[in-house]
Amino acid sequence: MELYLDSANLKEIEEGFKLGFLTGLTTTPTFMQREGITDIDGTIVKLSKMVPVLQIEALGNTAEEVVAEAVRQLELGLDPKKTVFKIPVSLEGLRACKMLRNQGLLVNVHLVYTLQQAYMAMQAGASYVCPLVGRLQDQGHDALALVEQCVKAVNHYGYDSKIMFSSVRNSEHVRNAINLGVHTITVPLKILKSLSENNFTTLGTEQFLNDTRMMTVRVKDAINSVNPLVSADTNMKDAIVKMTEYGFGCVTVVDKDGGLLGVFTDGDLRRLLQQDGADILNREIGSMEFKAPISIDVNALLNDAATIFKKMSVDNILATDNNKPVGMLDIQDLKAY
Repeated sequence: MELYLDSANLKEIEEGFKLGFLTGLTTTPTFMQREGITDIDGTIVKLSKMVPVLQIEALGNTAEEVVAEAVRQLELGLDPKKTVFKIPVSLEGLRACKMLRNQGLLVNVHLVYTLQQAYMAMQAGASYVCPLVGRLQDQGHDALALVEQCVKAVNHYGYDSKIMFSSVRNSEHVRNAINLGVHTITVPLKILKSLSENNFTTLGTEQFLNDTRMMTVRVKDAINSVNPLVSADTNMKDAIVKMTEYGFGCVTVVDKDGGLLGVFTDGDLRRLLQQDGADILNREIGSMEFKAPISIDVNALLNDAATIFKKMSVDNILATDNNKPVGMLDIQDLKAY
């Protein structure tokens, strides 16, 4: 099934065709008017250079006027093999379709609302026959039944026409088009972008990325660039301020030579306050007793860190390089963002 983008927005068109697999672009004078375009010919020429196939309107009150407009547009420099002229269904439009097809040009007979209109377009040799599903449904009609009838007519009678599912309003319409076996569909970019989205796919992708990160990223590449260190003679109040300022639940305490003395945690703070009261706030942090810090070498993989986090039931691990503290690994650092 061919996939067209339905738009006149240049940014959307550039974004859409970066995908590399769109068949072409359908556009209308209404789309251009909404975008504030006044140089229609200039825009058509620009679009023809941006997309593989361009479907544009050829309008006129008589078949001769429609054909003349198509010829005029070709003379702008359009490639006849990559240009499809869209003609609203009518007797004159169908006559113009036949005349253009006799010249080897491509035609989309659109604004189709009935099977009879579709049949006439097929009989006139239309390259594309285009029912407008969204508009039909807005009027309370069974648009999907019409599309199905059109597809069956092409298949039964052997017409060369392709049924184009248009006026797409939601992703369900795309599913409908696939189920009905249409030959081509034209879709707005917003809906096109939503077609590959699924929450389970997103969750699975995130899991794969995170698991790969755990097996390939080392602690030194994941630790926070902020390393909350305090010297042993730091006042307890100042140490608490620093711990809070950097958003860690602990600070690393070092001696005057930068050697590791231990790690002081918010849990230690609560325990000491319960045990000794507020007087501890006036003491130097080096006077406290420290537990042996839970640490990991900066060259270890995050997988190793995850094992420690789980085994020790902690939220922070001291990262060391040659046994010297260089940072703190938070459990949140294991996650890929």
